[in-house]
Amino acid sequence: MICRLAPQSVWPIMPERQIQNPLFRLSLAWQFAVASAIVLMIGMGLIGFWVTSRIEGAAVHNAASATALYVDGIIAPLAQELGREERLSDGARHSLEDVLQTGVLSKRLFSFKLWHPDGTVVFSSEPSLIGRKFRLGRGLSAALGGGLFARFDDLHSDENKLEQESRQTLLEIYSPIRETRSGRVIAVAEFYEKADDLRLDLDRTLLQSWLVVGGVAAGMVVLLFGIVARGSHLITVQRLSLDNQVAELSRLLSLNRALRVRADKANHRAAALNEQYLRRISAELHDGPAQLLGIAALRLEAISKGRARDDDALQVKHSISEAIREIRNVCRGLTLPELAPLTGDEVARRAIKAHQIHARTKVIATIGPMETPSHAVKICIYRFLQETLSNAARHANASEVRVAAGETGGRIELCVRDDGDGFFDPPGEFGLGLAGLRERVTGLGGEFDLLTDGTGTRVTMTIAAGVASEDA
Repeated sequence: MICRLAPQSVWPIMPERQIQNPLFRLSLAWQFAVASAIVLMIGMGLIGFWVTSRIEGAAVHNAASATALYVDGIIAPLAQELGREERLSDGARHSLEDVLQTGVLSKRLFSFKLWHPDGTVVFSSEPSLIGRKFRLGRGLSAALGGGLFARFDDLHSDENKLEQESRQTLLEIYSPIRETRSGRVIAVAEFYEKADDLRLDLDRTLLQSWLVVGGVAAGMVVLLFGIVARGSHLITVQRLSLDNQVAELSRLLSLNRALRVRADKANHRAAALNEQYLRRISAELHDGPAQLLGIAALRLEAISKGRARDDDALQVKHSISEAIREIRNVCRGLTLPELAPLTGDEVARRAIKAHQIHARTKVIATIGPMETPSHAVKICIYRFLQETLSNAARHANASEVRVAAGETGGRIELCVRDDGDGFFDPPGEFGLGLAGLRERVTGLGGEFDLLTDGTGTRVTMTIAAGVASEDA
C-alpha cells in the first residue's frame, strides 16, 4: 500500500523581524528567564521601595513619638503662657534653657525651636533666631494642625544654618504644644535629634530588607526557570523527534512516489510481457504442433479418399508423435517442478540438470550452499537459470557455459557466463525472456546485470535470500 502525504509545512513560519530579534534566538527557558527577571526585578523593586519606605517611616515615627512624649511632659508646662502672650517670660525662657542644657534631652537634641502659630520663633537654642518670623513650612503646618511630623531633613531652609554647618544626620521633629484646659494648639516645638545611630540601624534594616526581597526574587526566578527549563527541554526533545519523524515521513513520501512510478511502469511492462508471452506460446503452438497435426490431417484425408501412399500411415504416426512431443516441451517450459522441499542449491542443480537433458548440452557448474531462500526466491533462481541457459544454448553459439551460485551474508548471487558471440541489442532493451527475467528479479528487490560483447555474455542476479513476496 502506498502512503500519500499532503506536502505541507509542520512548523509555522515566524516573521523575519522576530527571527532577527536576539531574544527569539534563545531557548524558551532563557526567554522566560529574561522576561521573568525583568518583571520580578520591577515588581520586587516596587515592593522593596514600598516596604523600606514603610519601615523607615515607622522607625522615624516611633522615634519621634518617644521624643514627643518627653517634650509634651517637660516642655509643654513651661510654654503654657503662650496661650495668653505672644512672647515667653524670662523665667520660662531660663527654665527651658536649663532643661535643654542639663536635662535628659541635652544628650539627644542638637537644637530646639519654639514656634508661635504665626510663624515667629519665640525661643531657640540659637538666640539669633528668636523674634524672627519665617514662612510656615510643611512640618510646622502639620504640627499646627495637631499632628506629629518627623523626617530626616535636607536642611535647606533659612532657619537651619546651624544644622547645616554640623554636617550630622539629624531627625527633624515637629510636635504641637496644647493648652492644658482647652487642648488648643498654642505653639509648636521643633527639635533636631541626633540620629546617626538611628540612620545606621535603618540602613542596616533596609539592606537586610533588600537582601530578603532580592533573595526571594532570585529564588522565584531560579525555581520557575528550573520548571520552565525542564518543560523547554521536553519540548525541544519532542520537537527534534517530530522533526526526525517529518524528515522520515518526507523520505518515505519520496520513496513511495518513486515506488508508485516504478509500480505503474512495472504494471505496463507486465501487461506488455504477458501479451508477448501469449503471442510466443501461440506462435510455438502454431509453428510446431499445429503444423504437424495439419500434415497428419492431410495424410488422413488422402487415406480416406483412397489416394494414400505406402508411407502415409507411418507419416501420420510420426507427425502426431512429434506434435505431442512439441506440446509437452511447451508445457514443460510453462510449469515448474515442486520446489518447496528443496534448498536453493538443490533448485539450481535441478534447473541445470533439466536444461542439460532437454538441450543435450553440458554446463560447468559451481554451486555453493543456499539454505535460506524463500519460495519466491527459489522460483526466481529456477527461472533465471532456465532462461539464461536456454538463451546460451539457442543463440550464443558457445562452446562452454559456466554457472556460479552461492549465498553470502543473506544474499544470493547467480552468474551465468558463456564464450559465445554475444548480442548487441540497444542499451537497456532486452528480448522477451530477459526483459521478463529482469522484471522478476527487480520486483523482488534484487539486482539484474548483463554484460555482452564479441567474446561472450555474462548475466548476474543478486537478491536477498529471505525476501518476502507473493509466490509467482
